[in-house]
Amino acid sequence: MSDAAILCVDDEASILKALKEQLKRCFGNQYVYEVAQSAEEAWVVIDELEAEAIKILIIVSDWLMPNVKGDEFLAQVHQRFPEIVTVMLTGQADAAAIERARRQANLYACIYKPWTEEELQQVISTALS
Repeated sequence: MSDAAILCVDDEASILKALKEQLKRCFGNQYVYEVAQSAEEAWVVIDELEAEAIKILIIVSDWLMPNVKGDEFLAQVHQRFPEIVTVMLTGQADAAAIERARRQANLYACIYKPWTEEELQQVISTALS
């Protein structure tokens, strides 16, 4: 099993399923692929991975989620784990939210829904190189 992970956070299960399938197709068994349906659930996953000594390389997070928006979540992640690459996946984020994420979460990229598998692969590959 890999000791490196990619975490996807979105409140829609169908989006998480698609992301996980596409990532597995693109990168095979190189990484552990984890999903969470909220920022709160993502913190549980992050803590579990940390306890298992699995390093999270990238977090791909939706912006519009209940309770905690993606830019806030990614900013919190960046404060605690500045080495994790942050990517926002959104169909709704406004320019201010994206700019906030760039400043406060060192946002690497913003992918707009609907995305293509090629776009996802390119962003993740470039971020990891």
